[in-house]
Amino acid sequence: MTALEQEWRLEAGAEPKPRVSVVIPAVNEAENLPHVLATLPTWIFEVILVDGDSTDGTPEVARAVRPDIRIVEQTGRGKGNALSCGFEACRGDIIVTLDADGSADGAEIERFVEALRKGADFAKGSRFLQGGGTADMPAYRRFGNGVFVSIVQLLFGARYSDLCYGYNACWNWVVPLLQLDGDGFEIETMMNVRALQAGLKVAEVPSFEAKRVYGEGRLRTIPDGWRVLKTIWREWTTRKAAPDAPIAEPVAVGRLVPRELLSMPSDDPASAAALD
Repeated sequence: MTALEQEWRLEAGAEPKPRVSVVIPAVNEAENLPHVLATLPTWIFEVILVDGDSTDGTPEVARAVRPDIRIVEQTGRGKGNALSCGFEACRGDIIVTLDADGSADGAEIERFVEALRKGADFAKGSRFLQGGGTADMPAYRRFGNGVFVSIVQLLFGARYSDLCYGYNACWNWVVPLLQLDGDGFEIETMMNVRALQAGLKVAEVPSFEAKRVYGEGRLRTIPDGWRVLKTIWREWTTRKAAPDAPIAEPVAVGRLVPRELLSMPSDDPASAAALD
C-alpha cells in the first residue's frame, strides 16, 4: 500500500481528501479495459467511461469489471469530443484523463494527484522526463513530437518536454478556463497550450507509455499531426490578438509550492518555500 493510499483511508473526523475522477474515452476497447481498470488505485472516487458507439461490448465489459463505473455516451466524434463529454459528467475535485488502450499505468495517477496537491493547477504527463519513457513511439513520431514541442517553446516560451500525450490531470475548476473545442487527437495539445495561456501553474509529471495491449491504434500520423500543427498555429494567432494575456511556465514537480487555497497542505514543511 502506498503512502497516498494509506492517507486516503480516513478516520472519523479526519480532513476530507479531494475526490479524484478518472475519464477514459473508448471506442471498441473491450479487450483492453480489464487491464486498464485493474491498474487504478482503490481510492479513486469515480471512473467515467465515455463510449464512442462501440460495437464490441465495451460498456458491458466495463460494468462487469467495475460495477460502479459510470458510462457516458459520446455526443459527437473524436477523442476531443469524448473528453469534453467526460469532463461535463465529472463530480470529483480532480480530473485525470487516461487512455483505454492499456498503454498507461493507472498507478501513476498518484504522481499527478501529488503534483496538484503541492500547488499545480494542471499536471501533464511527459514521456521525456527522467523517470518516464515510451515503448510505443516510432522514430518518426518521436521526431514529430519533438518538432511540435520546439514550436511551442519558440512561440509561447514554454519549456515543455512533451506535448501530444493523453495522461493529464487538473482541478475540476480548471476545465472551464480551457474552453476546449477540439474534437480529435489534437485535444492534448490544445489543453497544454491553453493551460499556459490561461496563466495556470503547470507541472510536468514523468510517465511511462507502454505498447497498446490489444488491437491497433487509431492515431493517423500525417492527418493528426497536421491537426496538431494547425492547433498550435491557431492558438498562436489568438495569442497575438491578445498580447497582454498571461503565459505560465511549466515547472518540475519537485519545485512545486503548495497553494494556500488548497485545503490539504503538503506534509513536507520544506515544500512551502517560494519558487524563484
